[in-house]
Amino acid sequence: MNRLQNFKAQAIIFDKDGTLIDFHAMWGSWVVYLADQLTQASQTNIREHIYQAMGYDAKTKKVLAYGKVAIRPMAELYQLTIEILKSLNIKNAEQVVENNWVVPDPVLLAKPLTDLDVLFSKLQKHNIKIAIATADDYAPTLATLQAFDIEDYISAFICADENIASKPAPDMVLELCNRLSLSPTEVIVIGDTVADLQMAKAAGAGLCIGVLSGVSSHKDLTPYADVILENIEELHLYLQEAYEQSSPQNKTDFNPDFAY
Repeated sequence: MNRLQNFKAQAIIFDKDGTLIDFHAMWGSWVVYLADQLTQASQTNIREHIYQAMGYDAKTKKVLAYGKVAIRPMAELYQLTIEILKSLNIKNAEQVVENNWVVPDPVLLAKPLTDLDVLFSKLQKHNIKIAIATADDYAPTLATLQAFDIEDYISAFICADENIASKPAPDMVLELCNRLSLSPTEVIVIGDTVADLQMAKAAGAGLCIGVLSGVSSHKDLTPYADVILENIEELHLYLQEAYEQSSPQNKTDFNPDFAY
């Protein structure tokens, strides 16, 4: 049975970076910039130490699937950076980090992975609520949603600085379902990392979808995903198959790659 096409979701909970937005464009460039700033401020070449600790591959210019920057909230990355400088005997490590800490520009660096206005309007048309669970903080998340003019489509979103246990704990999904007055079994959770899918599974989500548009490979996601898609662009076909088609002659060649 085609689990995706036959699942009538009441809501879809999206991860943000790597699922809705190009992860590498935002966070890869941020790691490079931060490493450059700290190298200059400390007068010590610590770039490779920052890259390794954060999980950034300078050769491919991509964030690694299990790297800290891919899955940990900003507050933890801040503390990690201080620990890196201390381990290298950089004087006044806390002050150096405080003076040079920056966050990714949530507007200039945010590149949507599909036309989110078109996708979200289709979801809304079919009465599918939209929510977001992200390891990013509230202020930059809101800025991105406002910059893309999609804030009004979002029924609820939870961020890492809201004092709710972050991924892979199930708390974000459970809290979003509570806010939406839905059971986890009624929702789809979509993400690009193992932590996203572990969160979904632990919460008892009705369907867990992994996407290959972020930091993880097919091999990474297969043990945890019910369905694996190339990217959220394929949701247009899901909506066509599950909600819009009324006769066999209208069938598309939609063929999601199942993990099981």
